[in-house]
Amino acid sequence: MVPAGAFLLFLPIAWTCPPQKADYVMVSCFPNAIIANVPECPYGWEIDQLSLGGVCYTGIHSQGYYRFIISDLTPKNHSYCGTLSEFMPGKDPKYIFFNSIVSNDTLLTVRHQPVNYTFSCVYRAAYLVNHAVFSQRVATVYVNNGSLGTFKSQLSMNVFTNSKFLYAKDAPYVIDTSEIGSEVFIGIEAKGLSNRFKVVINNCWATPTPYSTDNKRWSLIINSCSSDSTVTIFENGKDSRSTFKFHSFRFQRLEKVSTVWLHCEVQVCDGDRLVCQP
Repeated sequence: MVPAGAFLLFLPIAWTCPPQKADYVMVSCFPNAIIANVPECPYGWEIDQLSLGGVCYTGIHSQGYYRFIISDLTPKNHSYCGTLSEFMPGKDPKYIFFNSIVSNDTLLTVRHQPVNYTFSCVYRAAYLVNHAVFSQRVATVYVNNGSLGTFKSQLSMNVFTNSKFLYAKDAPYVIDTSEIGSEVFIGIEAKGLSNRFKVVINNCWATPTPYSTDNKRWSLIINSCSSDSTVTIFENGKDSRSTFKFHSFRFQRLEKVSTVWLHCEVQVCDGDRLVCQP
């Protein structure tokens, strides 16, 4: 009698998925999420054998790719599925978030080449927003930067009715000559960001043109401090919105009805890693 085990020598090895020699990862960077895609079956690895950061086996099939999602960049425990972050200070400060998709075969023998797809997203921390506060226009600035990743946070600067900052004024907002000197309430807000990120106003100044580099300018906030007693800062670096007020004015030797443009340098600050309040 022929032993039954002898027949196993003639059975071919069947691949559960066709192996691909994939040496790239496609990354999409969003304000509060990162999505990484690798071609399915990389070097023969099944989706349940690949993990995010060696921790989370949460990959899903997506049109020929294995997709892994980092759904929270800054959770309370500082790491989502092994995601790490680093703050790079300097003239153009940045946040870098990075992780990897790695193989992990629990079998005694490993039949595929190990893979480690490391990826990162870079987010700028400092931005310039502009707004016409008198004779105002709608001013929503979409920030887009970087080839590795984009921080498409929506920064908006609005004029509000009073110090409660509940209702924004409808455009256009015109100050009559008799109202020059009245209080103007400004709020700068970042939407679509994790709650840990705070908006910090570094500098604000006004010009008679839309250009922030105009030589004719009047400073309102310098190094996060009021330039004089006509400027009051209510909140700065405490939340996703910072607020202040100043007294309206006109630039001299210009036409009777002049538009005053407000420019503010703001920084997005990680409140769990840095001291954000000036």
